[in-house]
Parts: sequence; structure tokens; C-alpha cells
Amino acid sequence: MKPQAAVLGSPIAHSLSPVIHAAAYAWLGLDWDYGRVELQPAQVAGFIDGLDESWRGLSVTMPLKEAAAACGIPDADVLLTGAANTVVLGEQRRVYNTDIAGLTDALTLAGLPPLRVATLIGNGATARSALVALVRAGVRLVEVQGRNHDRLAEFRDWAEQLDVEVQPRSLGAPLDPASELLVSTVPSAALEGRLDQLEVELCPALRGVFDVIYHPWPTPLAQRAEAAGRVVLNGLELLVHQARHQVRLMTGHDVPIEVLMSAVRAELSARAVS
Repeated sequence: MKPQAAVLGSPIAHSLSPVIHAAAYAWLGLDWDYGRVELQPAQVAGFIDGLDESWRGLSVTMPLKEAAAACGIPDADVLLTGAANTVVLGEQRRVYNTDIAGLTDALTLAGLPPLRVATLIGNGATARSALVALVRAGVRLVEVQGRNHDRLAEFRDWAEQLDVEVQPRSLGAPLDPASELLVSTVPSAALEGRLDQLEVELCPALRGVFDVIYHPWPTPLAQRAEAAGRVVLNGLELLVHQARHQVRLMTGHDVPIEVLMSAVRAELSARAVS
């Protein structure tokens, strides 16, 4: 029986995960299948429980990461964030959060100087992973912006365990002048009409902007940041780096990041033409 894996989420039709994992299997010489499955959070546990022995692993995207966290033995980062994006199936079902490692890898390769102050937009599952990655990169003060004040307060309370100072702010507030990195984990539509208020161009310490969106690209935020001469990272880097860790967890083998990134770029070029 051919080994199987898939990405779970909603919407899922345009996910690039099958392209990434197929490229990894080809490079490794593995005859595995990898597909897409559209699910809502309430369906996740039942779907996983119904899988047969041919299944090796699952990638999990929004809005299912919190539901997936309860579907196996969690690693330390799942326990920390309450979010899982990887399920490894076998004698023991284990769940992992590779978003943190993916964010860390992308930041490291960007060549930014050591960071101490950052701004984070959003307070959901991806934002929690981003905050952990920022803290591990040396950040000690984070301005967190969001629309819901109660969720911001919950996020600040959760962050107390990370040895980082979190300052809640309304979405679209001007950046802290000392902020060296801006990370946005929200859809572009959430920032519509608020980019002028962020004043990305005027923040003197800002070195880079990491927008976790990868389609459509460039986002208005990325365009503003690039025009201002900032280093710009997008969600493609996060997607590919976290997927590399998923492949290693599911197959036991590593794949060069260049192999995966080349496959994604070729796919995006093909989609742009079609």
C-alpha cells in the first residue's frame, strides 16, 4: 500500500504544500502520495481517527491548528503555543509545531542584525508561533497589535511565560520608533486603510518586514516596506522552511531548502501564466 500524506485546511484548493512535499519525495526517491483535504475544526479529530495504516503524516493549516494540537502526543512547542501544524502517524500519533522553526530559519537567512524590539500584528495561532521565534532570536520587547482588546489581553497573559515584555496596541497604531522588525500575521484586508497609520517609512529603527502572506504577492504592506528600503520577507519563506521540517519528521530524511523553494517558484510561475 503506497504511503500517503496530505495537507488539511479550509480553504485548501490552492495550497502549495503538495508541490513542496512532492518535490521532497522526488528528491528522496520516495513513492509517496500527498493530497489536499478540506476540513473544518470540528472534523479534524474524526478524520484523523479514520485513517488507515498507509498514512504517514499530515500538514495542518488554518483554521485547524488549535484542533490538531489535541490529536496526538504534543512536542514542547505545541504545548507552549496550543497550535500544531504537523501530525506524524505511526505506532504513536505525535503532533508538532514547525512554524516556529520555519520562522526562525527564515529570519536567520535574511541576514538581519540582532533584534531586541519588534512589532507583531495579530494574536492568533501564527502570531503565537511568531512571538516564540522572535524571543528565541533575542527580542525582549514586542508591540502586539490587534482589533480585539480582550484577545490582546489574553495574548499578553500567555506571553508572560516567554520572558518578553508585550505591549498591546490597537491595529494600525504607529510603530514604536524603536521597532526593528515588523511581523504581520493577518490577511492584507485587515490592514486596508491602516497602512498610513503604521508609518512604516518613518520608523527610524525598522530593518525588516515579514508578511506571512504569500498570495497574492506583493502585499500593500510589502510594497510600502520595499519602497522604503527595508528587507522584506514573505510567507513563502515560512511555508517552505516549515515544510522542510515536516518532511524530516514524516520521512526521517532532510531535503535541501533550494530543492523545495525551486519547486514552489516554478509552480507560482506556471500559475501566473495559466
